[in-house]
Amino acid sequence: MPRRHPLPTLWLMTDERMGDALWEALGRLPRGAGVVFRHYGLPLAERRALFARVSRIARRRGLVLVRAGTVPLGKAAGVHGARGLGLRTRPAHSRSDAIAALRAGADALFVSPVFATRSHPGARALEPLRFALLVRGLHIPIIALGGMTSERFKRLKPMGIHGWAAIDAWSRSV
Repeated sequence: MPRRHPLPTLWLMTDERMGDALWEALGRLPRGAGVVFRHYGLPLAERRALFARVSRIARRRGLVLVRAGTVPLGKAAGVHGARGLGLRTRPAHSRSDAIAALRAGADALFVSPVFATRSHPGARALEPLRFALLVRGLHIPIIALGGMTSERFKRLKPMGIHGWAAIDAWSRSV
């Protein structure tokens, strides 16, 4: 599927836990990075208002904004985890999730949790070996998520992954 934007290699996953650290994180992203706007727990009116503010910043800074979920919030470059127009990304926590996402026409997979993460305390991390087995032979861009940092991305890059995503890595305040 032709895309309006090239697929970013660096991504910020937003959530309510970030609070005002969201603004710092958006400011630290380099031009061309991606943002997956989640904030599922906010009331719809508040979520739409926050999305509009993030959207203005993304346009001004040259960031690729993707909306997570099925609820329309405003103009975005694509959707994460749902059907929609533009760039279509999907989460994958297992090989069966990855295969289902491929069959659903995903343009990229966010595979997680690669390492232990504060976002999902107690969740079993894939770690590099299980991550490599999960993504082996998948002909789709893979974005590593879960406890990711630029150093960890360098360790995983030889596996052929496209990029990485994080929450905490983009903000010193979180």
